[in-house]
Parts: sequence; structure tokens; C-alpha cells
Amino acid sequence: MLNLDTEQKIFAQGYKYIAGVDEAGRGPLAGPVVAACVIIDQNFRISNEQLELIKDSKKLSAKKRLQLFPLIKKSVTAVEIGLCSHNTIDKINILQASFLAMKRALERLIIKPDFVLVDGKFPIPKLEYEQQAIIDGDAKVFSIAAASIIAKVSRDWLMEEMAKKYPEYLFEKHKGYGTKIHLEKIQEFGPSPIHRLSFEPLKTWFNKKN
Repeated sequence: MLNLDTEQKIFAQGYKYIAGVDEAGRGPLAGPVVAACVIIDQNFRISNEQLELIKDSKKLSAKKRLQLFPLIKKSVTAVEIGLCSHNTIDKINILQASFLAMKRALERLIIKPDFVLVDGKFPIPKLEYEQQAIIDGDAKVFSIAAASIIAKVSRDWLMEEMAKKYPEYLFEKHKGYGTKIHLEKIQEFGPSPIHRLSFEPLKTWFNKKN
């Protein structure tokens, strides 16, 4: 169950600012991967009612994520996002691009954390801050879950903008994920300028064409 236990234990050790970090967009066939960081301080408070609303972004409807987005931004100390483009993903792979997006989000913060909580199995390589990676952190740790919502909403907005530029792919509907209709559009039109050519089935399609 989602709670603030992890953050409270870290605050009890004398840390003042904790950043929760998560990303959205590792799986899609198109568009960037977007990371978000949410900072809370020792004075952070949230009601039980509000805490119960915050969940892993994947378990929330798009409408609910949109409702929580301003609530999170208003209640925490700082919020930032960072991203890596489809080109960078193709060059360095999605895992490394996710780490780079997380670093970029942290670098943009005006208020710097002294401890970072990261969703997943692996810590962020070569990070200057103390950190802890937590498997399923977006389902257990408030600051990571909050970051997952910020990242998901931010990426959805970016993909809706891409839909205006490349309307034939219907990015506003699937946000770049490999849905049936998205795959049909790729087969019909070929890859767009924002598709990840290192991802299947695009990799196979692209190699056949070259």
C-alpha cells in the first residue's frame, strides 16, 4: 500500500529534501521517454484522503491523473521533468535513455535533493546524490508515485502535440504504444520521424527497407 514510510525513515536520518523519480514511455514505439522528479521536505504533510488518491499512474485513469497533476504540483516542494528523444533512445537504448531523462529532470531542479528514491531495480548510474532504487516503488512510495503521475501526464501532453504534427498516426489515441490501430498505421504509412527504429516491429520493417 502506498505511504510515506520510506520518506519518513530517510528524514529521520537527517536528510532535508527527498526526490522521488520515475519515468513514462519506456514501452512505446514512438516519441520520447519522459522522467519526472518530485521533491518533498521534512515539513511535507498530506491528508489521508489525498494520499489515498495518489497511486501508480498505470493504475489511474487519464482523467484521474489530470485531476491529480495540479494537486501534486501545489502540495510538494518542487517538480521537474526531463526527457530523451526517440533518436537518443535508438542510439543508447531505452534503459540508458530513461536514466538520462531522470538525470535531466534532477539537473533542472532549483532546490536540490540530498536523497533520491528511484523506481525500479537499478539506481541511476553516476549520480551525485545518495539514492535508493525500489522495485515497484510507484506502488509503494508516495514521492515516486507522484513522480509517475507527473511523468505520465507530461508525456501524454507531448504526444497529443505530436498528433497535431503527424495526424495520420492517431498519437492522441494510443500515445505511441503498440496498439492494433497504431501498428496498422505504421504498416500503412511507414515510420514517422518520431518513431523508435530500434524497437520491433519497426526494426524489422526498417531493415527490410534498407
